[in-house]
Amino acid sequence: MRKLLLALPAVALLATACFAGGGGDETPEPTATAGEEDTEVVGDDLSIHSVPLEEIHFDTFSGSIPLTEISAVQVSALRDAIPPLDKPNYDDVTGGAWLDASDLVLGYESASGGAWAYPLKILNFHEIVNDELDGVPVLITYCPLCRSGIAYDRRLDGGVLTFGNTNALYESDLVMFDRETNSYWWQTAGEAIVGTLTGKRLDTLAAVTTTWGEWSTLHPDTRVLSRDTGFIRPYETDRFAGYQDFVNSGQFPFPVSDASRDARLPPADEVLGVVVGGESVAYPLRVLGDAAVNDTISGTRVVIFSKADGPSGGAFRAEVDGRALTFRFEGGGYVDEETGSVWDLSGQAVSGPLQGERLEPLPARYTFWFAYIAAFPDTELFVP
Repeated sequence: MRKLLLALPAVALLATACFAGGGGDETPEPTATAGEEDTEVVGDDLSIHSVPLEEIHFDTFSGSIPLTEISAVQVSALRDAIPPLDKPNYDDVTGGAWLDASDLVLGYESASGGAWAYPLKILNFHEIVNDELDGVPVLITYCPLCRSGIAYDRRLDGGVLTFGNTNALYESDLVMFDRETNSYWWQTAGEAIVGTLTGKRLDTLAAVTTTWGEWSTLHPDTRVLSRDTGFIRPYETDRFAGYQDFVNSGQFPFPVSDASRDARLPPADEVLGVVVGGESVAYPLRVLGDAAVNDTISGTRVVIFSKADGPSGGAFRAEVDGRALTFRFEGGGYVDEETGSVWDLSGQAVSGPLQGERLEPLPARYTFWFAYIAAFPDTELFVP
């Protein structure tokens, strides 16, 4: 199992991300030495890369090895040691009865209204879900080390990619690989950083990380990722309780660059990152609490619905049928100044003259601040 021994001043926090294999507690330690050849090595062409290879670190479950020093045999043995879910099962909303109302889920809603919830307690052990939802090849990704819950479109240049886990980290963030070209992908950036696809980016999909209580109330017909994954894992446990405080103390389980240490926010504060027209803005959800933020990004009027529970938030175009709207938080909901209609966190008007209307959701990334600023160093931080 992944063991990250994080030294604290008085105690040690053992953050166990997941078990490898079908149901055992241990992953065999690769013993090959650097330089050994193996045709199963991940990474089709290490000569093509956009980040320093020595800054990509493989977690060997007993330490870490830079990409420049690890052997092909070790790389191959570590591939998918944290197993992705390629054929996920789902339950109806009653299948989430094991979750506490405060447990976080990554929620995805399709253009046709289908809703799916991915409990972070399950994603802690798998990190990647490849699926097709209402005709869209969707990639659900989550890195427990930076609480980055992000949904991507798996389509790229006319093809469809499927993703696995390298068991490597860059900026203490998940590094994925696509099985079609074996290129490496930086999870928070959604960008290929090693291999023939280097520089390519996946399209981000609109998704929200929020509490199970909030999501199941907003989407009573939601499907929820089943614990019937084919693996035996203690999904009911939260292996990362206390981890946020550890990172906020300035400690990281894997190396990060100076770009990740931007002091404008504590490193493990949750932000909602929104990119429009190449311009990026990060909204500090823990700072905002219950709020509606009216903003303009790259000439587009947007609104951020923020909630203290979680914390959580969603991003939307601030208009309906070409009519611009301005919002405030009031009485537990979001009220537009123009009509007095009340809207919920999913961007739907639940009362008032615009009842039944929906705001267009914008793709967004929910991550710790250190991970987002590393991936988008030119981002603007919204200051209330």
